[in-house]
Amino acid sequence: MGGLSRSTADIVTVLDAFGMDVILIETVGVGQDEVDITRMADTSLVVTVPGLGDEIQAIKAGIMEIGDIFVVNKADREGAERTVRDIRQMLELREFAKDQWQPPIVLTTATEGRGIPELAAEIEKHYADLTTRPDFEERKRRKAKERFLRLLRDEMMDHLLDALAGEERLERIVDRLTRKEIDPYGAATLVLDTLSFERLRGLKLPPTAGATAGRDDTH
Repeated sequence: MGGLSRSTADIVTVLDAFGMDVILIETVGVGQDEVDITRMADTSLVVTVPGLGDEIQAIKAGIMEIGDIFVVNKADREGAERTVRDIRQMLELREFAKDQWQPPIVLTTATEGRGIPELAAEIEKHYADLTTRPDFEERKRRKAKERFLRLLRDEMMDHLLDALAGEERLERIVDRLTRKEIDPYGAATLVLDTLSFERLRGLKLPPTAGATAGRDDTH
């Protein structure tokens, strides 16, 4: 899943199947993980601490656009209010529609439990806001589709590499690429032409559980 491992999505799926109301996913650093998490999570929290000026710049360069809630932890440290001010200034550079969710900034001191109830309340408010929006069901459908396509891509790649590993097929293709007898696009086409995609056009899926039971599970 890009920056996030496939197992992360699998674990979330299992926990969701068990009926967990809240599932927390923690990423570290500033990078691709933070962008990918928006494809999986309903609410994205960006957590920082006072005294990390470079960190604020990194947030500005990377994940300011995807944060639904911003958290300044260790708020008992000097510089907490300045960090809040810096984040607020950067949020002002974002363009929000009139009825769009406005990311709040929450001060917390986790070791003392300060600000945690307020943070939980903001998370609940954000989810409530999501569920009232007309595109909520479409968002869920889009996430399911993206998950399926990424999983399909990974599985197909695994099968392709296994098939190419036999009789050193992959190495022979690489040799031809190295000698410039074929270009990468031509090599990829050569491999794909050996697959039978006609069978996919006739693929028939079993009915959904809801259809089998005669229920309407679309709500």
